[in-house]
Order: sequence, then C-alpha cells, then structure tokens
Amino acid sequence: MRGRVNAALVTGGALVGIVVLAAFVSFVWTPHDPTLVDASGKLHQPGGGYLLGADKFGRDTLSQLMVGARTTLYVGIVAVGIAALLGTPLGMLAGMTPRGWLSELIMRVNDLVFAFPALLLAVMLGAVYGGGTLTAMIAIGVATVPAFARVARAATMQVMVTDYILAARAAGRRRAAIAVRHVLPNIASMLIVQASVSFAIAILAEAALSFLGFGTRPPTPSWGRMLQESQELLFSTPRLALWPGLAIALAVLGFNLLGDGLRDFLDPKLRRIRAER
Repeated sequence: MRGRVNAALVTGGALVGIVVLAAFVSFVWTPHDPTLVDASGKLHQPGGGYLLGADKFGRDTLSQLMVGARTTLYVGIVAVGIAALLGTPLGMLAGMTPRGWLSELIMRVNDLVFAFPALLLAVMLGAVYGGGTLTAMIAIGVATVPAFARVARAATMQVMVTDYILAARAAGRRRAAIAVRHVLPNIASMLIVQASVSFAIAILAEAALSFLGFGTRPPTPSWGRMLQESQELLFSTPRLALWPGLAIALAVLGFNLLGDGLRDFLDPKLRRIRAER
C-alpha cells in the first residue's frame, strides 16, 4: 500500500513538476519566439534549430508547448480558485445545516449548475461576451463549483458530529467561528485532493474549449488550439498533433495521480490501515 501511494505521489508530482517548470522557464526563455511566423521554417523536421520541429506556419513547436503550459496552468489555477472560493463556503454552509431549507436550496441550485457542463457554459458565455481566456476560466470555474460544494458538504457533515464540535457549540461559539476554526482545517485535506482532480478536469476543458474556438485566442499558444491547427495535416505530419496531445495527456495524468496519492496519504483511515500493515 505504501509503495503504491508513494509511486502515485512521486509520479504525479514529477509530471506536474515538469509542466510547472516548463511554464516558469517560458517566462524568461524559449528556443524561438512562439508567435513568430517564419515561412522558411514551415513544417521543419525535428532537429537543427527546431528540437521538436515547426508547424505549418513555421512556429517552433517546443516554444509553443512551453508557453502553452503557462496558459494551461493559468486557466487551471484561476478556474479551480473560482470553484473553491464559491463551492467550499456553500458546501460548508449546507453541511452545517443539513436539515434546513437553506441546505436544500443550496444543493438544488448546485444540481442545476451541475447539469451544465463547462463546454455548454463556455458556448453560452462566448455568445454573449465573446470567446477568450477569461470566458474559459469563468465557464470551467462555475462548472466545477458543484464538485467542491458536494465534497465540502459531505466532509462538514462528518466533522459536525465530532465531540470537539459539540463542545464548541456548548461553549456558545458562533457558527462562523466554528466553521473557520474547527470545520475548515479538518476538511482542508479533502479540498486539496479535490483541487488536484479538478485541475486535471480544467486542463481537459481548456484544451477542448481552445480546440472549438471558445478558449485562448491566437496568437497566445494553447495546447488545444495546436491540436485544432494540426487536423488538416494529421495523416501527413502526425507529429503536429502528437506533441500537444502528449502534453495534455501527461498533465492530466500527473494531476490525477497526484490527487490519488494525496487522497491516500491524507486520509486518516488509510493511514491507520497502512500502520496496521
């Protein structure tokens, strides 16, 4: 058990670390200007001045992947942040009053939002405000709110029946103080795991939105748009789709493995099982 957990944490952390490192390095250095159109380098094969080759516009593939990692992380961080800031307090409020009308209202609205996937929300927002990075972040963030609300509600309901919560209520502490000082610290580990899993979902959603034209606009590089631009050359130059597809797959795998590893490591029950073994 310990070996599997460590493997998930290490592998996931390594993959996520590669993506983060590429994003940070892209702020100070890239092999070429990722937005520079160079007709002389059109479809340049890997090697020479183009380590991973160039696309149909002569843009360096490696440079685009590096800046695309920055775009992906930016969208993911903001989207998951929106979801956590909205979903966590709503879920905690519903969990602290599980039998009240407010809890029922929150969860029914939560179910309603859950029925609208990020792609549909992005299409709706794009039709009103136009597509772009901001549209993608808001759509993904709002669509992910129900996941955080459900996790926070379930975890809060478990915490609220513990002895120290009963003691705090008997001491006359206000509900807001109990939520901040006792509930939130005890559900933080579950929220961290949910954030990691939601980040993987956000990466896929951002790539899909960019592929459909509702995400990051050119000339800013995006893994999803790199896939979209490679469609017409898929059979003649498959490497144009291979690199961004591989980047998306590894990033999603990394965050999923990291989430699984964190869940097993932070769960007290699983820690006790490992100790017994």
